[in-house]
Amino acid sequence: MKNSIRKIFLKLREDERGATLVEYGIALFVAIVVGGTVLTQLSDQTSSNFSDAVGAATRSN
Repeated sequence: MKNSIRKIFLKLREDERGATLVEYGIALFVAIVVGGTVLTQLSDQTSSNFSDAVGAATRSN
């Protein structure tokens, strides 16, 4: 019994498929967070640019 449990743990320790899946999950999470941050900052800047353009257009008329 003890020997079979040891074999199972050794087999699981050598199997890296789960670790690879976790690494891909972490990489995907980081990409989503970074992408979301960049898009949020880009949208803020774009909104500011449009507001400035509208303000300039109304002042010139």
